[in-house]
Amino acid sequence: MHSVTGSTRLYGLVGDPLRTAKSPQLLNQLFASQGVDAVCVPLMVPAGDLALFVGGVRILRNLSGLLVTMPHKQRMLDFVDEQHSTARQVGAVNVIRCDDDGRWVGATFDGAGCVLGMQWEGNDPANKSVLLIGAGGAGSAIAFAVAAAGARTLTICDIDERRADDLAHAVAATTGCNAVAGQSDPRGFEIVINATALGMNASDALPVNPEWLEPGSVVVDIVNSPEPTRLLRAASTRRCRTQDGRPMHEGQAVHALRFLGFEYVPERMSTPHIGSSPMSAKDATPFATT
Repeated sequence: MHSVTGSTRLYGLVGDPLRTAKSPQLLNQLFASQGVDAVCVPLMVPAGDLALFVGGVRILRNLSGLLVTMPHKQRMLDFVDEQHSTARQVGAVNVIRCDDDGRWVGATFDGAGCVLGMQWEGNDPANKSVLLIGAGGAGSAIAFAVAAAGARTLTICDIDERRADDLAHAVAATTGCNAVAGQSDPRGFEIVINATALGMNASDALPVNPEWLEPGSVVVDIVNSPEPTRLLRAASTRRCRTQDGRPMHEGQAVHALRFLGFEYVPERMSTPHIGSSPMSAKDATPFATT
């Protein structure tokens, strides 16, 4: 276990709930392997208390970065001093670099991480018809990334139909992809992605009707659960290819940790140019993702 000193740098994962979160463990393993005097801790902040949390934590001079998860990804955009191009495009933040001058720089790598994870698993969205469930912070990032990766068509479904429609128009205008808002009917799609929180609890409703999942299609659930979610279990029963949240988690870690100034190359990594030489957080600079 890392020995905390008076000069230990602090990183935090901000969200609620955090019981299935793997990021603190991943970062602490990385810090240990690179001999970095830093720790990452979970910071459970209820949805209504984000402003209060930010107001207090910004006075910490040993805070080097924050990872941001549900339900704060979109609202956290209001609290950063500078928005990386990914955050501006998506309208959400999932990682914040806290620079030595006190400025917070926010970015989001949910989308790039999801696509990288899909490519690792042999589920590249290029030239595929994709149904995306969820147009929130993660869903928005995934929509832009999947479209930029060359999806043939992208249909976006959200409980807020206007939000889905606005996102589809933005994706189409930005990437040229044939993106539209639609229903959660998975029939006729080669890839189905659940980008909602449905599945984090055993009692959650399924995001799609499992009886309509077509054998041979790919079902991706970004919920990072130690056990297969109900959606993935149902998809397996329907003889679909399934992908859980771990590949996306590892994929976004590659990008987010580079943004924070660290090199992270998972064992499955087949693109060694992603990553950078170890450096301190103050030396790290934003970078553009594909």
